[in-house]
Amino acid sequence: MAPASKRVAIYPGTFDPLTNGHANIIRRGLHMFDRVIVAVAADTGKNSLFTLEERVSMAETVFAKEPAITVEPFYGLLVEYVARRNVRSILRGLRAVSDFEYEFQIALMNRKLRPDIETLFLISDYRWLYISSTIVKTVSSLGGDVKGLVPDHVLHCLRGRFG
Repeated sequence: MAPASKRVAIYPGTFDPLTNGHANIIRRGLHMFDRVIVAVAADTGKNSLFTLEERVSMAETVFAKEPAITVEPFYGLLVEYVARRNVRSILRGLRAVSDFEYEFQIALMNRKLRPDIETLFLISDYRWLYISSTIVKTVSSLGGDVKGLVPDHVLHCLRGRFG
């Protein structure tokens, strides 16, 4: 009998910076998938605080001791990247109704472009419902304490950026 194929999901995002909410979704994704690829978007359409290389490096450091989680950058359309990686599942997290509306639109467009690729949504753990990378950056840039909202390594990087 041949071994079952590995179930892999891609969890995409800008991760500028990676928050504990992101990390929670990624780790919970391992309950459904054998491996999760954290795909750090190069083409964000946003003004990033951290470079692509810095965002990838932060995520690699956070998940360094978790072999079922890998990190890599991606360029261009997400569904084309997912198809090139021969993966059929996109994992996304949801916090609020506003997230759902945006994510629903993106999922439908991805479905139109690549009907063979599925998008699965996980609801954020209640502890992280109010956390976003934007809020973390804003609070940190104004001298606020974001300890406990981001992994320790990311906290160190934020403090290095903002003093």
